[in-house]
Amino acid sequence: MKKRGMALGLAAVMALSTLLAGCGTGSTQATGTQGAGGTAKTVELKFGHVLSQDSHFQVMADKMAELAAAKSNGTIKITVFPQSQLGGDSKMIQSMRTGVQALSITNQASLVNTVPELTIFDLPYLFDSIDQANKVLNGPVGQKYLDLLPQHGLIGLGYMSVVERNVFANKAIHKPGDMKSLKLRTMQAPGHIKAYELLGTQPTPMAYSEVYLSLQQGVVDGGDTPPDQFIMDKFIEVAKFYNMTKIHYLPLILTMSKMQWDKMSPEQQKTVQEAAKEALAFQTEYYKKEYHDSLEKMKAAGVKVIETDVNALKEQTSKAYDVILKDIPNGKQLLEEIEAAKKQ
Repeated sequence: MKKRGMALGLAAVMALSTLLAGCGTGSTQATGTQGAGGTAKTVELKFGHVLSQDSHFQVMADKMAELAAAKSNGTIKITVFPQSQLGGDSKMIQSMRTGVQALSITNQASLVNTVPELTIFDLPYLFDSIDQANKVLNGPVGQKYLDLLPQHGLIGLGYMSVVERNVFANKAIHKPGDMKSLKLRTMQAPGHIKAYELLGTQPTPMAYSEVYLSLQQGVVDGGDTPPDQFIMDKFIEVAKFYNMTKIHYLPLILTMSKMQWDKMSPEQQKTVQEAAKEALAFQTEYYKKEYHDSLEKMKAAGVKVIETDVNALKEQTSKAYDVILKDIPNGKQLLEEIEAAKKQ
């Protein structure tokens, strides 16, 4: 009987050991930090964005995936899904908040319903240049807005280069009067719409995917987009003029699901943040070249690049400030902080 009891006990111990060993292997999506024997588990992160595989969004995402894999010895795996494969901006924001998706590049205008303070960047002519905007956003002022995200289920890992939105149309715009009655597709953002109204246009929010056909059919007269997207989305085929109106500089935020961030170990979080920082710096330099190359491609294709009287447009849109600021929490204070940072 003693021998039989000892044999049963030994079998039970061996079975339990096998079960525990089996539980300590495999991969996870931002869960667990170590496998059996102290080896790090693989963390798999989905990274979605709305632009094509030829875009600077993809360049940044690929760079981050490469850096994260190298820094983690292959245990952090980022898979990139371009061209809205995981949905549009709004859907991806919700997917990150619920922990379904890990990462995305989110434009500021898509976040204003979640973080109303970000509406401050809807102000027309808030910045004078891409470099100035990037400097402010990558300083203490920009960090202030990233710090607002965790309470909404998101982590802000940093800023990509802002993009300068200019008006493309089948008409040259030299001065404010040239914009009168133009029907322009705009982003669904109160500040953008108000600015274009003050310039005498008919702002027409619509899905970005509909703009090409709408312009081709005369439903709209034009829209606003950065130089690279004008080329990439083939507006070069349906618009004769690209007008350097420089009304808005749109911030782009590298966002991550807080739920998935919290499931990672401190070491994994540090690795992801370091990879993000280096990839964002790489993208900022890459975008400078892409911006200028895109303007040259337009000219080579016969599109007229017009140097618009920006000062005249700026004066006419200044009336939008009071209207926009009154709906932003502590709007005037936020504007003062940005103005002060621009002078540093």
